[in-house]
Amino acid sequence: MVEDIKPDETLDCRGLSCPMPILKTKKAIGKMKSGQILEILGTDPGTKNDLPSFAKRAGHEYLGLKEDDGFTRYYLKVK
Repeated sequence: MVEDIKPDETLDCRGLSCPMPILKTKKAIGKMKSGQILEILGTDPGTKNDLPSFAKRAGHEYLGLKEDDGFTRYYLKVK
């Protein structure tokens, strides 16, 4: 359940459009340790498709998303 996830880092990508959320996510993950969880805040509808595909290609685990008031929270577990 994404409601129970406690992220290690939060990346605010609200207001950014493709490809910036993915580029910023990639950069943030590079600074994290294996097993840590990154929460990404986003408003770009394309991120719903882009983030799971990016995670799969890069070998990270996509944990899911949670709709919030005016934005979406995405969760990735770093490989």
